[in-house]
Amino acid sequence: MQIYMPTNVYSENNCVMNHKMELAALGKKALLVTGKHSSRLNGSLKDVEAALQEEHTPYVLFDGIEENPSVETVMRAVELGRQEQADFVVGIGGGSPMDAAKAIALLIANPQEDEQILFQEKELLALPTAEIPTTAGTGSEVTPYAILTIHTSKTKQSISHKIYPKLALIDSRYLKTADTETLINTAVDALSHLLESYLNTNANSYNRMYSEKGLAVFAKIREELMVCRRQKEKPAVSLSEQVFEDLMQLAATAGMAIAHTGTSIPHGLSYPITYEMHVPHGKAVGIFLPGFLTSYQNQEEVQFVLGQMGFASVEEFTEYLDELLGKAEIPEGLWIEDVKAVLSNQAKLKNYPFEIDQETLYAFRR
Repeated sequence: MQIYMPTNVYSENNCVMNHKMELAALGKKALLVTGKHSSRLNGSLKDVEAALQEEHTPYVLFDGIEENPSVETVMRAVELGRQEQADFVVGIGGGSPMDAAKAIALLIANPQEDEQILFQEKELLALPTAEIPTTAGTGSEVTPYAILTIHTSKTKQSISHKIYPKLALIDSRYLKTADTETLINTAVDALSHLLESYLNTNANSYNRMYSEKGLAVFAKIREELMVCRRQKEKPAVSLSEQVFEDLMQLAATAGMAIAHTGTSIPHGLSYPITYEMHVPHGKAVGIFLPGFLTSYQNQEEVQFVLGQMGFASVEEFTEYLDELLGKAEIPEGLWIEDVKAVLSNQAKLKNYPFEIDQETLYAFRR
């Protein structure tokens, strides 16, 4: 058994400014990687810029990261980073900018390579990266994974290289401008990480501590999330400071869980649903969690994780998710192709502890 957590993690109010020296120490010039709007709205971009300015560290901004970032977008950022001779990368935002930052850091550091290397096995070093999460879902700030959209395959895929951030600066204040849908969908993404990590071929008593802690945090806030859904208000109106902190802890703890085990079947099924139907990632994963628990052969372990979340049965959990997320009607043709793709994906199948067949996977669709 092994525990490996190389990222230096800070979680507190004013985190970026409090640790500006450690941020600036990552290099001589930063490439800031973010999207067009949210990092400006929540103040995270301003904080990073101010921190680097106070440390007299130059930077260049790439703010073109889209939701579910594509390889093509990554390459545009790489070109800018190489031209500007950036020697470290800062991802600011949700999972999309943070994942993209890792891929960008890899390619800037290896100018002899092109985008093909992203999905090939080869020993390469990346530039140092720092991650500043502004949503509470992917946990990318503490994982080595980067998921990119491949338009030619009409799906999403993790790059073949494991790139742990050097620094994660977590500030729950950035959640306060998130809309209800984003807050809920990202929380369910974190929940799926916890469940897929605990019920995993690679799970052991050491790394399951992350999942157990995270599931207990989810149990604390699950009713708050439902209140948020029913009121359809901005989270800042209905949620307390403590809930925002708990959400960030949920995401980071879940990230630490999957860093040791990887994800499993629900994530594998979710990617075509997101690509083809534009269903947000967290929701796309969440709609498969009831089927994952129902079909899992060790029901004693399933009952344990349900109890950790505060649910008495899979049926009760399913009712909760149906109201929290709503349902997504998956077209028959897409569903058939999705199941075929997962059955041919050894990376996801190897993380599932039991044999799984087409009939079992079909039961994941409700």
